[in-house]
Amino acid sequence: MSQHPQNTRAIRVADLSARRPVSFDLAPDAAEMARITADLGLLGLRKLRLRGSLTAEGRADWLLRADLGATVIQPCVVTLDPVQTRIDEPVIRRFSPDAALETPEPGVEIEIPEDDTLEPLGTEIDLWRVMVEALSLALPPYPRSDGAELGQLTVAEEGVTPMQDEETKPFAALSSLRDKLGKPDKD
Repeated sequence: MSQHPQNTRAIRVADLSARRPVSFDLAPDAAEMARITADLGLLGLRKLRLRGSLTAEGRADWLLRADLGATVIQPCVVTLDPVQTRIDEPVIRRFSPDAALETPEPGVEIEIPEDDTLEPLGTEIDLWRVMVEALSLALPPYPRSDGAELGQLTVAEEGVTPMQDEETKPFAALSSLRDKLGKPDKD
């Protein structure tokens, strides 16, 4: 048997039962979707939903397993035309009091933990933050329209041959030098 808080943005840890998983189904309304769209710099956002459960893991830790679904519209990096992408991603987070984040002093190097699912456990688990963070991480970094390609811009002073991409490769200069010197005559 599981507890079912419907469309709850955050769940208080004190209200969780270690014996029963807590199911959740978070689907923002139109105003909230508009705010997320603006915050993430999207052209459009539809069908955003985070559905999953929280289960106890050990004495004080909580495991969040969920599915994130959304349809996003972003500008093409080449043409700026709208590009629609469907996102369906699994989301896993482990909330633990042992993962408390300490604020490092400026200039001090910190080691990033290997487990990127580990989150600090406070008094509540913010499902809204998990949803928006998972969505922002799942967005295509360089959305591109079908057939959109970057052109090549070549600029040089008058009378100078523009440099090509091939000439920037490590052995291009040696190849050019060899061609200038020509092949030695065999006598």
